[in-house]
Amino acid sequence: MPIDLSLAVGAELPDVEFSWTATDVLLYHLGLGAGADPMDARELTYVLEDRLRVLPTFGVVAPNMRTFTPPALRFPGIEVDLAKVLYGTQAITVLGPIPTEGTAVAKPRIVDVWDKGSAAVIVQEATITSADGTDLWRSRAGLFVRGEGGFGGARGPSQRVDVPDREPDHVVEQRVLPQQALLYRLCGDRNPLHADPEFAARAGFPRPILHGLCTYGMTCKAVADAVFDGDPSRVTAISARFAGVLFPGETLRTRIWRDGERMVVAGSCVEREDAAVLADAVVTGG
Repeated sequence: MPIDLSLAVGAELPDVEFSWTATDVLLYHLGLGAGADPMDARELTYVLEDRLRVLPTFGVVAPNMRTFTPPALRFPGIEVDLAKVLYGTQAITVLGPIPTEGTAVAKPRIVDVWDKGSAAVIVQEATITSADGTDLWRSRAGLFVRGEGGFGGARGPSQRVDVPDREPDHVVEQRVLPQQALLYRLCGDRNPLHADPEFAARAGFPRPILHGLCTYGMTCKAVADAVFDGDPSRVTAISARFAGVLFPGETLRTRIWRDGERMVVAGSCVEREDAAVLADAVVTGG
């Protein structure tokens, strides 16, 4: 259906009350490939509850960890085919380390809908607040909807981040397990694009693709490990644009440049001649 900007922009969506436990965090980290070396003490801080530290990107998936059905993209003034939808951008800012368990409320809203000509980008923000009213983190996502542009809206601002003109300070390579998308989907994203070959073919892909948010989490872990000595609680924010897809069984190469008080990051696929996967990415922390 056509996008109705008058209904969509500014629409406040229903609050999402949710809770999580250490088991949810452990599942999320395992879905990112953590614990690949079970004898590495640093890896064990991601996969053992008695020393657990939470990657801030967990905050993006936590409100939907108990979602067991494929999502439906229906917002005020917006209803589109799920096969057309990809994550375009994602950002999260944490206001302190995310606890290993808790109860919270997410308050989402649609802040903009951009017209990219051949596609639409739906921009959604959410503030997550604890049971006592303390703000815990804020997230912002841009959903890229193919074939839904041309409705006369603004294109939106450029979010380009140039990488420094030199070799990166760190390069991290992480292999994506062949079954990793099937494991990661247990974190709340049951979109069949990541599991069903027939659905993936209908969406124009030769086989199911890895969740963009899985790539996003893997990138955050790569920075935490390379820059912050494996301490994810030192990461305070990460933003990125999804520039391409990654398939299970491939290898994610993450390049990291220190740029003042931030890290500029780029992700690519090793097997496809460094084809871009994640771009315009910035990580902050201390």
